[in-house]
Amino acid sequence: MAALIVTRNVRIAKQSANGILGILYPRTSYYSTDAPRPLKTTNLGAMKRGTGGRSSFNGIVATVFGCSGFVGRYVCNKLGKSGTQMILPYRGDESDVMRLKVCGDLGQVLFHFYDLRDEKAIRTACKYSNVVINLVGREYETKNFKFKDVHIDGARRIARICREMGVERLIHVSALNVDPEPEGHIISGGSKFLRSKRLGEQAVFEEFPKATVIRPADIYGSEDRFLRYYAHVWRRQLRGTPLWFSGERTVKQPVYVSDVAQGIVNSVKDPDTVGKIYQAVGPKRYKLSELVDWFNRLMRKDEKWWGYLRYDMRFDPTFIFKTKLTEWICPNQPIGNLHMERLELECVTDEVLEKVPTLEDLGVQLTDMEDQVPWELRPYRASLYYDADLNEFETPAPPKTAPRDEQRLYA
Repeated sequence: MAALIVTRNVRIAKQSANGILGILYPRTSYYSTDAPRPLKTTNLGAMKRGTGGRSSFNGIVATVFGCSGFVGRYVCNKLGKSGTQMILPYRGDESDVMRLKVCGDLGQVLFHFYDLRDEKAIRTACKYSNVVINLVGREYETKNFKFKDVHIDGARRIARICREMGVERLIHVSALNVDPEPEGHIISGGSKFLRSKRLGEQAVFEEFPKATVIRPADIYGSEDRFLRYYAHVWRRQLRGTPLWFSGERTVKQPVYVSDVAQGIVNSVKDPDTVGKIYQAVGPKRYKLSELVDWFNRLMRKDEKWWGYLRYDMRFDPTFIFKTKLTEWICPNQPIGNLHMERLELECVTDEVLEKVPTLEDLGVQLTDMEDQVPWELRPYRASLYYDADLNEFETPAPPKTAPRDEQRLYA
């Protein structure tokens, strides 16, 4: 018992001595060996702190418009990984953005209700941010929002407010193949989507000349509108899939959603991207016919009992009638994402301009479709009762790539 008392008294004496010495001779703690850097601001909340990760702060406060969308969820996740504080405006129900709360630690993710036509709400969302990312877009028009309202007026409004609020960086996501006068295939006068996206880019540069524009091709990934579009039963006609010229005259270069999100995050951190346009395309080009055939082989829709068929859409007016009927019945969310504007975009060949940089110039290592698409389409595969590990069915060969000059063959 005496030994225990002595040991306790010695421990207490050591702690007291260390406390007194710490007060008399304070130590200076160095958390970094970097040389002092000039501060852009004296606001303590804007100074970097932490060792990295979702609980740290890298000095970036980002407002992400369109955060609840397909690409927005990936962008928010990657921003949160690097310690970015995020302000996430949303216009729907709170449950639409609930999953984004875990992108950062407590206090790192803040939500703000807004409307694209409410300038006061947009100003409040951008007030404390030094980076704004605009992912707002729509592939079809509704009774409340037309293409002009979203892609032109909304983009201009956000860019102007960012300039007035002193935002340092603005990242605007547009679309590949934008054209003020697009060629028409199914719709007379061409795609309104591509036309409005091009005018939206011009509006952004007029209001915010230092903006960075990202032009993505068809984006695939979990919950996308590319693979799921062709996998949906409503896209087919009985046992066939109608395509423009059977898909032989259309060349696509799809890109993985994670690569697009990484390119957006890299452009935020790279000052050399100011005032530039980047094309977000995949590493390989394919004919649409090759892609659709491969998708159906992965889903095993070409088995003998199913009888898969691909034919020319021009000779099937009932499919066009079916698409217009779908738009009329479901004006706010067409079944299977089937609508006339989507069919028109499907006919457009991806044109990659040589002088415009791509995601590879942003340091992104692109993902091959052969490595990702089989996993994405697995839930849609027929006969899910069989065990894939037994190798009962032969693995489909990947699609053939199209040459770089394929887009000029049918000009």
